[in-house]
Amino acid sequence: MDFLRPDTLAEALALKAQRPDAVPIAGGTDVMVELNFDHRRPAALLDLTRIAELRSWDSAGGNGDGGTVRIGSGVPYTRIIDELGDRLPGLAMASRTVGSPQIRNRGTVGGNLGAASPAGDTHPVLLAGDATVEAASTRGTRLIPATEFYLGVKRHALEPDELITAVHVPVTRAPQQFAKVGTRNAMVIAVCSFAVALHPARQRVGAAVGSAAPTPRRASAAEEFLSAELTSANQWESPKPLLDSVKRRFGELVAEAANPIDDVRGSAAYRKHALSVLARRTLDWAWRDYSEKVT
Repeated sequence: MDFLRPDTLAEALALKAQRPDAVPIAGGTDVMVELNFDHRRPAALLDLTRIAELRSWDSAGGNGDGGTVRIGSGVPYTRIIDELGDRLPGLAMASRTVGSPQIRNRGTVGGNLGAASPAGDTHPVLLAGDATVEAASTRGTRLIPATEFYLGVKRHALEPDELITAVHVPVTRAPQQFAKVGTRNAMVIAVCSFAVALHPARQRVGAAVGSAAPTPRRASAAEEFLSAELTSANQWESPKPLLDSVKRRFGELVAEAANPIDDVRGSAAYRKHALSVLARRTLDWAWRDYSEKVT
């Protein structure tokens, strides 16, 4: 196995163009597990830890709604929690659930995207929050909407010569929530997960499920239902407690968006039931926060 260690992004992209079979490694929290258990034996590893351009973040368009934070693919979860929690509440919330403190110090959103596991904790938040993935190669840079990034189980939309350089996440002061179910409270792979994001400026709701289908996916019917309910009742300007029937229907539509399997961590039926519960609870938490801010 060859070990490639560039010092700059330009060098990394050149090496990736020469060796499209090279597997990128930064935090190593996924790749090293696969290597240690002999689940994967790539011809080459492309070490990205020396590349300073990937370990920074910056904001555009201001720090309020309408702005965007560009997070380098090498920024660890710990920094997202500490430095961006006020601007990206949902992503910070999901980051807190990732592994142990040691894993959060090493692991990155870029690595989560590169692994493209259906159970990745940050994926539902990126989908619900309308994030885009920045991919680069020697041919140039392009932005891929999160909704178009996940193609199948551990399959993504990157070309063989591309690297994930950043993720662009809209800044929000509106409530977001993330929750997952696991076999224990910490250091656990999600049996299922769910994220909800309120977008009052556009009078719409974002919702997405994880670990309950071949890919993370938006719960589009649930989004459309709740957005229409809130708009027709003038809830965005004058929020009131949500009817139990609305929360229940939202949970049902979220569960219908899933296409889970039975495995050692949980049955398909359990995942659907758990998602409906998570959807109702997280919506209730987010709406209470929103109501308090508006009133």
